Amino acid sequence: MIQKSLIFFLSGLFFTVCPVYANVLQDAIDRTAPYATITLAAGTYRGNISIDKPLTLRGKEPGVIIQGDKQGNVISITGSQVTLDNLTVTDSGTRMTTLDAAITLKQADHCHVTKCTIRNSLYGINMQSVRDSNITYNFITSNGNPVPLRGNALKVWNSSRIEIRNNTVEKSRDITLAFSQEILFSGNSISQSRHGLAIERSRRTTIENNHFAYNATGIMLEASQETNISDNEILSCRGVAGIAVVIQGGGSVRFIHNKVSFNAKAFYIDTKGHEKGMKRYFRNNTISYNKEAFHFHSTIRNNTMTGNRIFGNIDDVVKDIKGTGNGENRIAYNYWDRYEGFDKNGDNIGDTPYRIYQYADRLWQYNNKIKFFYASPVMSLMNFIAQLAPFIEPNLLLEDTKPIVHMKKRF
Repeated sequence: MIQKSLIFFLSGLFFTVCPVYANVLQDAIDRTAPYATITLAAGTYRGNISIDKPLTLRGKEPGVIIQGDKQGNVISITGSQVTLDNLTVTDSGTRMTTLDAAITLKQADHCHVTKCTIRNSLYGINMQSVRDSNITYNFITSNGNPVPLRGNALKVWNSSRIEIRNNTVEKSRDITLAFSQEILFSGNSISQSRHGLAIERSRRTTIENNHFAYNATGIMLEASQETNISDNEILSCRGVAGIAVVIQGGGSVRFIHNKVSFNAKAFYIDTKGHEKGMKRYFRNNTISYNKEAFHFHSTIRNNTMTGNRIFGNIDDVVKDIKGTGNGENRIAYNYWDRYEGFDKNGDNIGDTPYRIYQYADRLWQYNNKIKFFYASPVMSLMNFIAQLAPFIEPNLLLEDTKPIVHMKKRF
């Protein structure tokens, strides 16, 4: 039952408003002066409210619930300098075409959503044309529908200078950043969703210290520039895709000090044929126990790889199109557990390069079903024969000119 009284503090004064049928929360918002703070006692308040002026809406204690009527947005913000703090927001509408959300911000600046819990809503937080705002310490989950019928936990479109910190997202669909710039995504935990974080045509995005687990894909980049990804864990991506990181086009992607483990594919890289210059930098990462470490679509080119620890993977490098040439790469000082060379002078650098070839016999690189037999005696014998006496000249996929012989904790 929705609580019929509202308790709030305004400019140091104490008020109690007790209408029986009206939306008392909206009434209080309308009557409150700009820049004031409305503090709510525990209880359930009718949602579908709008805020179009500077205002703080804060839960005094746990158990402050803003409940929608399952139509449209529960809270709509169209004014700048609005803060939502310590609220539970639930029961948005269910229409995809109108992006029904628990919280929607449009054309707003300097807004803050912090320590809120969002449940049983289509979209969690929908931000359109927002500037200089923060989303911090929130818990967001979806409405329990199958993944295709869920909305995004967080959708950021055409926005800039947004900080998204220390949020927890579970059982949602995606987090998306599109046509945005200068976004900081830090300290978040995303699990049991589809795309942990999908970034499209955005610039100067920083992704750091996040934990991604049990999603279909961890991070997906499409035609984005100046993306810095560091100190994240991307683990156990599952389902048909099971890809930790997807990179399609774009440029200046820096992937540094991350752990990428237990995925079907650690990296899926779609290199564009017309791209020029170095585009991707992989440094000091741990890439372990994946089915495939690096899966390239078409050409392998314009990659810098240094100081990475690559071990326990079924395949280190896979290219899924035959006969295409490779371009310029700078690859050195990585540890590969399959390297079989010597280190005569004891400097921990192999005396010979580590070369990864694609043999015609390796059928599992084109047919995933055959991977089931990867460790069987028959497949092992085929691998040995193919390397000992290949009947077709193999394709050189990748060469590490100075491989590390003994693995260190961090290079």
